[in-house]
Amino acid sequence: MTSSPPADAIRTADFSFDLPPALIARRPLAQRSASRLLVVRGGTVAHRRFDAIVDLLEAGDLLVVNDTRVLKARLRGRKDSGGAVEVLVERIVGEREALCQVRASKAVQPGRCLLFGSEPVAVAGRCGEFYRLQFAMPVAAFLDRFGELPLPPYIGRTPHAADEARYQTVYAESPGAVAAPTAGLHFDDAILARLDAKGVGLAKVTLHVGAGTFKPVRAADARDHVMHAERYEVPPDARAAIAGCHGRVVAVGTTVVRTLEAAAQSGEDRGDTSLYILPGFRFRAVDALVTNFHLPASTLVMLVSAFAGVEAVRNAYRAAVAEGYRFYSYGDAMFCERAG
Repeated sequence: MTSSPPADAIRTADFSFDLPPALIARRPLAQRSASRLLVVRGGTVAHRRFDAIVDLLEAGDLLVVNDTRVLKARLRGRKDSGGAVEVLVERIVGEREALCQVRASKAVQPGRCLLFGSEPVAVAGRCGEFYRLQFAMPVAAFLDRFGELPLPPYIGRTPHAADEARYQTVYAESPGAVAAPTAGLHFDDAILARLDAKGVGLAKVTLHVGAGTFKPVRAADARDHVMHAERYEVPPDARAAIAGCHGRVVAVGTTVVRTLEAAAQSGEDRGDTSLYILPGFRFRAVDALVTNFHLPASTLVMLVSAFAGVEAVRNAYRAAVAEGYRFYSYGDAMFCERAG
């Protein structure tokens, strides 16, 4: 007999929805700001083009973006015993050391080597679900030489030359992510210039997105899911801009929400965060949000639901599916304000 979930459970199933596969965007649009924008205000939605973001923001608002840069974090090689192996770098923890996911037909044992071209990488040990790999050269240089851009698994193809630019934001500066902060992919230099001319401020923070962003929520009660830790930083100039903001603090993406709320919660402007935002969370730092359309029953849908209201987000996603919006990393966008 299956026991009933506790009365205060946050049911993962309540954040699921039916998504036709045809709505998954597997390639970017020719122009970043040509995507659509679903504007959510309470129980109502409006359908706009993304460049309408200029009209939605006001002088005195502060746009906060994540300036992380995506590494060529996927490596394809072989074990020293000959079998194929695929590595996804989760996090660089030293100049020549990284925590990684390793996929092979049989588990890789500590003390063995992986080969990429003729370059060996040592398997130093395990760290929870990750392997600790040691490289003979700086990890960043190794990835530039042997790695490929880690497009999300749902895109279902290997990277093209165009992805090298389009799976980065135009303001990407700080290398360290294994997935793009995708809400930022809609902004181009022209949009940013128009916002600046209107008197909308811009601040940059950093959260290096880890592979955990793709980790499905398997627990029936969403509270039982465990988030991976990610490194964040709120630089002094961003902190000053936020403190001096006389309008709304507008987060570009869920990674910015987690960065600002983690800093507000901990009182620390840099560190590691595994902040997991579910309905009922008390937001302290963010007033409005630009975000993409996320996977069913994902931690990202739960965060957006916590921010804008569960029913409002449920209605917005129904409207997005009905109107044929493009979903996920290369998909369309949504703008919403904090509920309550």
